[in-house]
Amino acid sequence: MKKMRLFAAMLMSAALAGPAVAEGLNPNQQRAFDIYKELVEIDTTTATGDTARAAEAMAARLRAGGIPDADVHAFSPAPHKGNLVARLRGSGARKPILLVAHIDVVPAPREDWSTDPFKLVEQDGYFYARGSGDDKYMAASFVANLIRYKQEGYKPDRDIILALETDEEILDKDALGIQWLLKNHRDLIDAEFALNEGGPVGLKDGKPLRVSVQTSEKVSVTYALSVKNKGGHSAAPTKDNAIYRLAAGLGRLSAFSFPIALNETTRAYFERTAQMEGGQLADDLRAVLSGQTDPASPAVMRLSDNVGYNAQLRTTCITTLLQAGTAFNALPQLATATVNCRVMPGEAIDGVKATLEKVLGDDQIAVTQIDTATPSEPSALSEQVIGPITKLSAEFFPGAVVLPIMSAGATDGSYLRNAGIPTYGHSGMAGDIHESRIHGRDERVLVKSFFNGNEYLYRLVKEFAGGK
Repeated sequence: MKKMRLFAAMLMSAALAGPAVAEGLNPNQQRAFDIYKELVEIDTTTATGDTARAAEAMAARLRAGGIPDADVHAFSPAPHKGNLVARLRGSGARKPILLVAHIDVVPAPREDWSTDPFKLVEQDGYFYARGSGDDKYMAASFVANLIRYKQEGYKPDRDIILALETDEEILDKDALGIQWLLKNHRDLIDAEFALNEGGPVGLKDGKPLRVSVQTSEKVSVTYALSVKNKGGHSAAPTKDNAIYRLAAGLGRLSAFSFPIALNETTRAYFERTAQMEGGQLADDLRAVLSGQTDPASPAVMRLSDNVGYNAQLRTTCITTLLQAGTAFNALPQLATATVNCRVMPGEAIDGVKATLEKVLGDDQIAVTQIDTATPSEPSALSEQVIGPITKLSAEFFPGAVVLPIMSAGATDGSYLRNAGIPTYGHSGMAGDIHESRIHGRDERVLVKSFFNGNEYLYRLVKEFAGGK
């Protein structure tokens, strides 16, 4: 019966939704839409997808749009893995700028969605698809705009380089994406600074509230927690149970919060947010900014209850996977948990492990780091970056405040920053501050925001690049 209801709901959704269609668009909008549709309808998930196919498709678009073959490079560092680098040549008066977008996406099981996640569907003023916002909007916009520049005969003061890369969603753990490009083709992507994902435009009640510029990001590091036991028959249980022991430690971890640790970016973010919001929220933010960090204080407790603000206040660690036992009638000999931490920039990674061991409070719970952390220094907000953003935001998003942010998630910006290329997350994509479907069910973006953001990026890159 449950399956029948689910099937009926899917049929109803399909009847209400339809394939995205382009009507009443100008030629530039039509091009952006067509490229976007093609890109989101290529499955680029890690397990089943093919980013090489996506890279080749975008390379074909660029060549057909007039970018010379010699300036379009589609690479496949491994089967089904693809990266693309393209260049619009300028006068060379200044060092190039780099436009970065990843073309891989996280999984999207069809049964979890109300629409087909790998078909671009337009419904209720939104485009639905996996990757519609993360990050194929930017990828498609950059490709479409590079073609537009070429066909308009635009001659910038500096080269504009586009890099579409794979495996960002798995933190480039196999070094086949941005790390591969930096190692093997640094000359093709070397730039004065890069424009990347990570800084959206926030809408409140449909009006622009804030224009974010991501200058830094937290560091992802993952740990395996394990308890080993001699096991035995379930008919003769012992008090010392690996599952219970691990669960007790995880319970202590769930009640723990890392101390507040503000940095230059988050301090500026909270100061400007307090100016925008007013009321109790502003009072709470100002209390923390003034040095009130006691976790039991009402201001800190209220801010910590907001998942968005909490992620900006401190390092966080959360259990994401559990596994234990081998049979229903056998005591577990091994219980494991995976804990993912997002560490504040500048905080020692070794100190996080030490804190976990202290909070777990049981020397039989082994803590092992299972991935490589990639810390990076924040990118300075220079006038050549923030000036054009402030200027254009006043036109495209009137009334919104431009503010620096630290991303709670990880992007490929950390690798670029560590390679000496300052990187700024800034998308021009506007969405409601109370909704985020990135990585979730029915990922979507506002149709009007897609086209407005595309035009915004077109103008912004020209501001950065100069020329005529």
